[in-house]
Amino acid sequence: MKINYCDALVIGGGLAGLRAAVAAQKKGLSTVVLSLVPVKRSHSAAAQGGMQASLGNSKMSDGDNEDLHFADTVKGSDWGCDQEVARMFVNTAPKAIRELAGWGVPWTRVREGAREAVINAKKTTITEDADRHGLITSRDFGGTKKWRTCYTADATGHTMLFGVANEALKHEVDIRDRKEAVSIIHEDGRCYGAIVRDLISGELEAYVAKGTCIATGGYGRVFKQTTNAVICEGIGAAIALETGIATLGNMEAVQFHPTPIVPSGILLTEGCRGDGGILRDVDGHRFMPDYEPEKKELASRDVVSRRMIEHIRNGKGVPSPYGDHIWLDISILGREHIEKNLRDVQEICQIFNGIDPADEGPKGWAPVLPMQHYSMGGIRTKPTGESQNLKGLFACGEASCWDMHGFNRLGGNSVSETVVAGMIIGNYFADFCLENDVTIGTKTVQKFLDEEDAYLDEILAYNGTEDIFRIKNRMQNLMDQKVGIFRDGPHLEEAVEELKDLLAKTKQINVKSKERVGNPELEEAYRVPKMLKVALCVAKGARDRTESRGAHYREDFLKRDDANWLNRTLTSWPDKDALEPEITYEELDIMTMEMPPAFRGYGAKGMIIEHELSAKRQAEVDEITEKMQAEGKDRHELQHALMPFDLPMNYKEKNERVGDK
Repeated sequence: MKINYCDALVIGGGLAGLRAAVAAQKKGLSTVVLSLVPVKRSHSAAAQGGMQASLGNSKMSDGDNEDLHFADTVKGSDWGCDQEVARMFVNTAPKAIRELAGWGVPWTRVREGAREAVINAKKTTITEDADRHGLITSRDFGGTKKWRTCYTADATGHTMLFGVANEALKHEVDIRDRKEAVSIIHEDGRCYGAIVRDLISGELEAYVAKGTCIATGGYGRVFKQTTNAVICEGIGAAIALETGIATLGNMEAVQFHPTPIVPSGILLTEGCRGDGGILRDVDGHRFMPDYEPEKKELASRDVVSRRMIEHIRNGKGVPSPYGDHIWLDISILGREHIEKNLRDVQEICQIFNGIDPADEGPKGWAPVLPMQHYSMGGIRTKPTGESQNLKGLFACGEASCWDMHGFNRLGGNSVSETVVAGMIIGNYFADFCLENDVTIGTKTVQKFLDEEDAYLDEILAYNGTEDIFRIKNRMQNLMDQKVGIFRDGPHLEEAVEELKDLLAKTKQINVKSKERVGNPELEEAYRVPKMLKVALCVAKGARDRTESRGAHYREDFLKRDDANWLNRTLTSWPDKDALEPEITYEELDIMTMEMPPAFRGYGAKGMIIEHELSAKRQAEVDEITEKMQAEGKDRHELQHALMPFDLPMNYKEKNERVGDK
């Protein structure tokens, strides 16, 4: 038996995991990061458009602050988020982006003087003040009151990942790639690490630690059409689920991005629309103003995606061999802007579709269609990042339901969340590891190792007629067809039942090669059942939630139902032989909210079933606000009075901005 001991174990080598690892290592803990791939190849590198932080540096972001960022985040979540966590996030984001600048991330900067920008499809001159020259600039993104999304051209994730990875190497974090966690080691409600498979040797080994942090990203690959990398299969969430103790939160909350390119599904960043690009239909008509006259192409992602599909349903899609799509036109931005700020987008269009988006007219339009993009759901945690039920297990980034996104996230908030959660949760995670010891016996560790070893033998011994690749393909198509952008009860019920049937069939397969090493079919055979469990959490949660909220849109229940559904879905799998998860709910307390539920700002009014406490809490907020403003209290004192929140000591200081008086 091979047992590796460390103080802090981080599973996942993207932005969130690496930043948490830096936090642990800086506190003197021996920290190991396990990654499926070399960390600089993590899916974090694919983020293009930018990272939200209320710096308020540029002309179009002047006056921005944490309060505005918080309000945008809560509205974006359709009042599904944990408002305490949202406050922790918006307060720390400016500190994170400045830290990253110190680590070498080459943020695009303000240049003094006049420049041309495209706003609402019209060329506009913006004049930047001389005293802002050289500060970090920002672009427009959907659902925000200010231009808040900081960026490095359209390669933001790439530059951030390299910066954070280099910082981890500088602090001598022990990074081990091509390692796959396949189960969690736990005893008496306490997590002690993971059983890990070496993807080169096929060997199973144990990693035992004082604390374990899962940062493995999302579960996009349970869908067929997704912008996610092939490694984003939700395995981190699945192994937490399989403990029977940890819960997953809001798994039905799945975001579809409006502009992946057809047919490859590679993302064309929201920065295309943030910089002034527009959506056109089969007639070349710009249609988003017809549906959302105020925000147009920069409405929240869930809204734009639905409007695009609705327009296609109305017969205005562009026919193609891959189905109907919509056009994305960024040619209005001009060749110089595209080749400077959207050069990756240009390259993607040229390589995968043979078009140059800088070309004027239809020949430069890119075919796009909404596809799965982001998982708001994940391992349910406390505001500290620790599992609510399994002590010593932490989660951050897309693998977690921390829960700052609720039922829809704003563009730029996820890239920001990776490093912000890595900072905050990394601190709490490190403190846990400092304050606790490993008390698990070697025999118990051996038991978990033996179980996984026996499971691999069991898979290789299956002698059925089913094919694991076909099961996976059917799951992905089923999720696209019946658990997608538009949902309804009958199709969701069909999806749940068929997914259960597929899960049962995973024990009726026949793995042709019996080798433990270099056997892709074996790897699919132990991963796909985990993916099916994740898919079942999504489908069953969606079936049972009889309302529309954020990205969860029920055509048979069109209203957001605060009276009955202002809660967070919790899924668990206590019976390992069961074919479906158990679901409970965690109520959101209106009377502690800084922003009680209200109209989100999209679509028709009157599409909310109000909770009786919303008006009561709003009256309290208004009364406190009026009283404190009359007393001359500042916005920070007011915010604290409305909803106190906590942060690690080193992140509590107020943010300073160039426009502050």
